Formats: sequence, structure tokens, C-alpha cells
Amino acid sequence: MTRRLPRLLAVVAGLAAASVTLSGCLFSPIPDERTTSSPAPTDGLSADVLPYYTQTVQWSACGSFQCAKVTAPLDWHAPSAGRIELAVIRQTALDGHPQGSLLVNPGGPGASAVSFLRDSLSTAVGSELPKTYDVVAFDPRGVGASTAVTCLDAAGMDAHLFDIPPGTRGSDEWNAAVGAGNASFAQACEAHSGGILPYISTEQSARDMDLIRGVLGDEKLTYLGYSYGTKLGAIYAELFPARVGRLVLDGAMDPSIGELGVSTAQAIGFESSMRAYMASCLAGTDCPFTGTVDDGMADLGTMLARVDQSPLANSDGRMLGADTLLTAIVAALYSQSSWSYLTTALTNVDAGNPATAFQLADFYYNRSNGTYSDNSTEAFTAYNCMDYARTSTAADVDAANRTLREKAPTVAPYWGSDTVAHPELDPCSFWPVPATGTAEPVSAPGAAPIVVIGTTGDPATPYDWAVSLAHQLSSGVLITRVGEGHTGFNKGNSCVDDAVETYFRDGTPPNGDLRCE
Repeated sequence: MTRRLPRLLAVVAGLAAASVTLSGCLFSPIPDERTTSSPAPTDGLSADVLPYYTQTVQWSACGSFQCAKVTAPLDWHAPSAGRIELAVIRQTALDGHPQGSLLVNPGGPGASAVSFLRDSLSTAVGSELPKTYDVVAFDPRGVGASTAVTCLDAAGMDAHLFDIPPGTRGSDEWNAAVGAGNASFAQACEAHSGGILPYISTEQSARDMDLIRGVLGDEKLTYLGYSYGTKLGAIYAELFPARVGRLVLDGAMDPSIGELGVSTAQAIGFESSMRAYMASCLAGTDCPFTGTVDDGMADLGTMLARVDQSPLANSDGRMLGADTLLTAIVAALYSQSSWSYLTTALTNVDAGNPATAFQLADFYYNRSNGTYSDNSTEAFTAYNCMDYARTSTAADVDAANRTLREKAPTVAPYWGSDTVAHPELDPCSFWPVPATGTAEPVSAPGAAPIVVIGTTGDPATPYDWAVSLAHQLSSGVLITRVGEGHTGFNKGNSCVDDAVETYFRDGTPPNGDLRCE
């Protein structure tokens, strides 16, 4: 059965409405001195962890990159209890004289960092940083080419994501159908994931990232994290403040906020971005809406309600209801360059044709021609169910839903739900293991300067989160990008780009908080 839009949306950096072709890694040995790395100092490592940090990494050619597998403990709190593999990819410094490794993570949780780097080095880190750094990415545990969470086949995922539940939204029949789908999904993940679900968490993944740092031979971590990757970086800094080198956290999440607060803030962020899109649309010549921004938003709300009541049939047999249409809208809001696709999609939906809306939704889910290119949706759920303990009360949910109706009225009917009275609406209610993560502030005392970037019109990671994270971190420095879209670096703002590249190159952060118009 279809799931409602999750309370935590994937926050993958750089999302744009365009197809992406993934190239496979064709392995052959590299006969040079870079086949292995010199491990970093191992002082302070316990005897059961030391073998992991001192392992030899064998790099092999995969296209123009180098690829490897690194062995990590299944559970860092019981390192002898089992092992997993982490897929790693590297582009060696183009000038031949690296000043170290630069790790990059695109977000998610659940996005493949290996694919992100392989698909476009310049999209991942720009054009300057690869000249002087070995740029490295690894698929976090549970993701992609690493030991992965596995749940459903393509047909099962289609049913889970796109099938329309029977009954009226919110009715007992509808709730029961959604709950049955969520339960079936969780059971499939447990059955097919080989026992790894209890260990798919950001805290465990941050420890993996320190392992990657160690086997690469870097004394300290240099890291560029986008979206969810900022949470991964912040948790790393909290765990290993003395090993923090040059960290840039772009499109920041606030680790002190629980799942209900994250969900509510994101809904408001997307509503705000919808209004910015609507203003732009109305100023053009091909907008399917007329009147003021309020008029356009009201008509968009009517469109969502109409397909909720009477879904539109796609040529492949899938039906476009309100949940999938909202997913399509959200997908296009990540980047202002995708707004034209959204106008086309909404124009076509208004005419009864859902094809473009499905293209956007499919891009959001990494689906093409009926298949899924990765396990990002499964891993996304696994991480969120482990990272966020469900501690909200009925009063908390009521307050959040009131806020949604006030500040995000277009989104609210398809976003908020009473998961205390109806826990079956929350996929994590059926997760086979309890959450281990807690929402709490981070400070990373003693860490080197950590640069945090927030974009004022970011729909997925609201600007306030970046402000909060920069203030929480004892060495946080805030860069504000004034504009629309998700994340700030490598988006055409020279003020942001120069500050980030200077920090990575010279170790000199902005002198105080920096605002980039």
C-alpha cells in the first residue's frame, strides 16, 4: 500500500529534474604506489578495533576513479560480533600532490555517496577542490554498494509507494490499509537484510567515517557534508572532536530536534518554497494558475484535493493521488532550476495527464522504467527509524498539526497525522528493533572551526536549522546564502564558494559569520 509522505523527507543535495545514468565500476588492478594507503596513527585504539584501522585497502580502477571495499564492525560497541563492508570511491588529486583526503556525503539518509561522486565530480565538490585533494566518498552502512538494507523487489516497492489505499483518507479502512502496508514493508526489511537493521544508525555510520579517515592515512577528517550529511558530520564531531580537521556542513540539519519537529519544520519550508515558486510561475506566461499567490496556492490545494478524491491513471497503470503529486512537487522544489518542470507537471495534471508528475516522483525515488537504481528508500526508512525515538505525546502531535494547518495549509492535509492515536500510520511503529538515537544538541568542544552553511529559502533544511547548529557547535561559523533551493555551495554564489574553497585550501574560515547575497 502507498505510504504517506514520510515525516522526514529525504534531503539529497542538488536534486534537479533530470535523468541520471549510473555507470558501473569495471575493476582492474592499479599498478602504482597508490594501491594501498599508509594508515593514520593508531594511538588510543582498543585491541578489538585496531585490526580494522590497520587493514590494507586494495584500490582498483573503476572507470576514471578508484574503488575499494573497507571492512568495518557490524556493531562498533561489540566489534567482534560481526563484520560489514563499506564501498569506497576515490578521485586522486588532479595536480598529483594531494594535501589530504576530502570526504563527501550527498545526504539522504540513504543516498549513495559513491554514485554521487562517480556521476559528477564537479557537482559533488566543484572544480577547484579536486585539484589539491583526493576526493573520497563511501556508501554508508546499509546503503548502495555497501552491506545494504534490502526490503522489496521493484513490484513491491511500486505497490508500497504508489498504490492508493481504499476508503476515504483518515477513515478506519484507509488507516488500516496504510498500516498493513507499513507492517508488510518492515517485515520484508527484517527478512531480507541479514540482521543488520539494529546497526543502521547515524552514530554507527559516523564511527565508520572515522575508520575511513584512518585507513586513508589522514590524521584528521576533512569533510564536506550536504543535507543529512551535515547531521553525519555533526555527530562525527561530537564523537571525535580532536580528529576534526576542516569540516563544512551545507544545508544543515539540527540534531537537537526530534522527528516531529523536523517534520513540521520541513512542511513549513516546502510550503514557503511553493509560495516562492508560485510567485515566479504567476510572473511567467505559461503558468496554469492566475491571480495572486494566495489565489494560486488555493488552486493548488484544490488540485491536490481533486486527485486525492479522483486519482489520475498513468500509462503504466499507476494512479496519481495526492501523495504522489505532493512528492512530485517536493522533488522539483529542491532546485530552482527544476521549477519549469513543475509548471509543466501541474499544467498537465490540470489537463488530466499525470505523466510529468510521475517523472518527477520517479526521480525522487530513483526509479526508471519500472526499476529502482538503488535502495535509498529502504535505507532512508532504516536510518530514520533507528535515529529518532518516538517520544511525542498526543498533545505534541495536536500542536504540530495545528501549526501545520496555520503555516502550511496546502501541505497539511497530506503531511500531518495523529501517529499517537494511529501509530499504524508511522512506518517506524512496525520496525523490528527500537530506536537507539536521541535528539540532542552537539557542541564538539575543542574541535577545529566547523563551517555551517544555510540558505534562506531552503525547503528541505530550513535556514533556522543552520543558525541553530552553528550556535550549538563550540567552533561553529555560519555562512548564510540568500536565495532559494537546497544547499549553498557550488550553486553559483561566488561569495559562498570562495569562502568554502579558501577554508579547504588554507584552513582559514570566515572571520565571523558571513552573509552572501
